[in-house]
Amino acid sequence: MQYRRCGRSGVLLPEISLGLWHNFGADADSRVCRALVARSLDLGICHFDLADNYGPPPGSAETRFGRLLQSDFAGHRDEMFISTKAGHLMWPGPYGDWGSRKHLLAGLDQSLRRMKLDYVDVFYSHRPDPHTPLEETVGALVHAVRSGKALYVGLSKYSSEEFTRACEMLREEKVPCLLHQFRYNLLERECEVSVLPEAENQQTGTIAFSPLAQGQLTGKYLKGIPKHSRAADVSSMFLDEEKVKENSNRVAKLQKIADEAGMPLAHLSLRWLLRRREVSSVLIGARTVQQLEECAAVSGLPPLPKDVLNAIVASSIV
Repeated sequence: MQYRRCGRSGVLLPEISLGLWHNFGADADSRVCRALVARSLDLGICHFDLADNYGPPPGSAETRFGRLLQSDFAGHRDEMFISTKAGHLMWPGPYGDWGSRKHLLAGLDQSLRRMKLDYVDVFYSHRPDPHTPLEETVGALVHAVRSGKALYVGLSKYSSEEFTRACEMLREEKVPCLLHQFRYNLLERECEVSVLPEAENQQTGTIAFSPLAQGQLTGKYLKGIPKHSRAADVSSMFLDEEKVKENSNRVAKLQKIADEAGMPLAHLSLRWLLRRREVSSVLIGARTVQQLEECAAVSGLPPLPKDVLNAIVASSIV
């Protein structure tokens, strides 16, 4: 596993990180979850990304991860880089959502209890709150660090303008933003316009989630919707049959390029992201050890050949 520095910080992240969004919920196989954490550490994947609302149901991913930490991996805590987030709906009433100081700090305390941790390595504001002054949200992040409950802070899904303002406020408080996390893959490239350049300008790290577009960029949906896949799950918020059909022609073109280059489509997609020096790490949502190993294998590979990059551009995908 190769590691990349986060902006101007002392933190190094693995090129491939493991996100525990929809693969560590209450219905997940506990043996598979344990195997994923164990194999991640074997492969040098030391960064585990969570949020208070990950599951399903919300909170269950942190609870499962906390149990595994306590039962099997307690001695490896200092080898791990663990992040969590708050800012989405977690409990009823006016304080159970968004970016107020009340919600963020209560959410962090609940996350620490679920994971049985004294601190997390990174605590994120999971999304900007249009109704709470940014100063209040930033103040909560600063307090999380000064109280010893987080070593660093990050921002998730912020626009470049909001990100810039938040970074400036955090810098003034001597608690600089470590990471900006956002959706980024071959099918969704909006962040390239301003978010990625601004992260480099602010000298922060960046981490891309959904790098395989919820599995679309593995080619698994080219012949239909497999049983038990995300697109087949009626509760899936971000992927369904209509979305798969919408992207099928683009994915098919990419699959052809990958085949001609002699590599899996997932490798093509991940290496395409890692070609950007601004990207500190990409977050995969592996459900099996095999998927984890296949994705981890891209770390340290040489850049994509120019003819492959040219073929991607010529295909009108990018």
